[in-house]
Amino acid sequence: MTFEQILFVLIASFTLTAAIMVVRTRRLIHAAFWLIAALLGVAILYALLQAAFLVVVQIVIYVGAIAVLFIFAIMLTQRHVREEALRPRWRISLAFLISLCLLGSLIVLVFALPHATRLPPPMPPGLDAARALGVALLSPSGYDNQAMSVNKGYVLPFEVASVLLLAALIGAVYAASSEHKGKST
Repeated sequence: MTFEQILFVLIASFTLTAAIMVVRTRRLIHAAFWLIAALLGVAILYALLQAAFLVVVQIVIYVGAIAVLFIFAIMLTQRHVREEALRPRWRISLAFLISLCLLGSLIVLVFALPHATRLPPPMPPGLDAARALGVALLSPSGYDNQAMSVNKGYVLPFEVASVLLLAALIGAVYAASSEHKGKST
């Protein structure tokens, strides 16, 4: 195994462990912190694939915005999970069985693909992929003189995503304020 493959296995196992802890922990706030760890692990996997822009997007949007939004929603709504509430044993067994079936299906699917174990080729040294992708996402025309590319431009979906995040934050604040008003009366 090469160093990159060993690093991939370590980061993937960390990400998988964090993702399992998201669903296994009993406290909602701890689940949000484990989610942040899993999302950071995915960002590191993107870095191993030399996808610089996706690393930045993963950290800024998912870790920086969505995970923090989850934490704010948890803190504002003050939902407490009872420590003494036990999950039914049959549901845990069923979820474990379904997870094993999905894992087996994914392993079969990956090894059925040709070139599944091959590493991606390195990026050409003169290509600034992060700049070209950023221009394609953010410029209204999608044209960049330096990148010499013409794309459609994706300003509208980018703005829709930001409005969606804003609406979710406003909804969390409204839910917290209406729940707080309901407790005081």
